[in-house]
Amino acid sequence: MTGAVTVGIAQWLAKCGDPERNLDDALRLIADLVQRGADLIVLPELWPCGYHPATVAGDARTAAEPLDGPRGLALAEAARSHGVWLFAGTVPESSADRIYNTAVCYRPDGRLAGAHRKVHLYTPLGEHDVFAAGERATVIEVDGIGTVGLSTCFDGDHPAYARSLHDAGARVVIAPCAYETATESWWDILYPANALANGQWWIMANQCGGDLLGKSRIIAPDGTVLAQASRVGDTDDADLVVATVDLAAGIRAAERAAGALWS
Repeated sequence: MTGAVTVGIAQWLAKCGDPERNLDDALRLIADLVQRGADLIVLPELWPCGYHPATVAGDARTAAEPLDGPRGLALAEAARSHGVWLFAGTVPESSADRIYNTAVCYRPDGRLAGAHRKVHLYTPLGEHDVFAAGERATVIEVDGIGTVGLSTCFDGDHPAYARSLHDAGARVVIAPCAYETATESWWDILYPANALANGQWWIMANQCGGDLLGKSRIIAPDGTVLAQASRVGDTDDADLVVATVDLAAGIRAAERAAGALWS
């Protein structure tokens, strides 16, 4: 793992049932983050279709595409043209007559670096009636960083999932979310605890608006929140977080202070 990385997070409320507008918004926000110096960009969960429990089934079906469909090609081109690592949130992926909630990552040359199908579907909001579940935790290799874990929203609420990423070598976790206000205490308690207990950076992009919390954030391996976007109700606009972080130094410091927790 090398030195500093400039992380950019895009937080906004995607419009339910309007995948074309949502893609336009995503591409514009990616460009804005690049203008602000980001070289690793993270988008939230299910931005192509929006996230409202009452309509997400139909919205996801409308927006579902194979990963190599038109949306995937547009995201790949955005990564290539800007020369960034693009963790493009999650998308409704159509595959073999099923729809998955799939996190995707593109290399700076536009190639798909990896995809993670959400394992832990949030049954209180009926996600299991919409999506098929993934089967395993996912890690990818990122130039200059090393092994990076992918975690989608409710996946990360499970301490065993965070530990499985740790055991697979991930000291950085990218977490696209559509986290609701009703579980704000979970957001504030579980994720700093995950970071501390596993010596991991958690980089979290959340949707914001309506019942969706916002508070996208970067959490250091000692559990400290180093940067955070607005909370729902504070603004109606998209919020961009850009922060330069020394990932390796944060992990070394956490290992000295709390490495006993990782064994």
